[in-house]
Amino acid sequence: METMQELIPFAKEMLSQKPNGKMVKLYMLGSVLAFFGVVIGLVETVCSPFTSEGKLEEEEEEEEEEKKKMPILPLTKREKKVEVLIQKQEDVIQEKGKQVLTLRNSVNRQRAS
Repeated sequence: METMQELIPFAKEMLSQKPNGKMVKLYMLGSVLAFFGVVIGLVETVCSPFTSEGKLEEEEEEEEEEKKKMPILPLTKREKKVEVLIQKQEDVIQEKGKQVLTLRNSVNRQRAS
């Protein structure tokens, strides 16, 4: 809406200056290109959810294939310790997330009553 309010005075000013043919052609070309840009943007926005799902599936399939191709090597003691530490950290993060969620729920209940 804001652009339309700016467009009307701009058009009046252009007509009062009596633009030559080249300027009118240039403005028309710019307007047509801008219109096509808007249309292409809308088409991409509408179609993007459909294309991203296919890409995600393809990426997952490629990852699975790569995992199958990789040889399985026995883990060293250090790698096992790192895996255990990572698992413990993930467990702690999940527990903290549950605590925060229960805290939020209790706060919401107190305000609601």
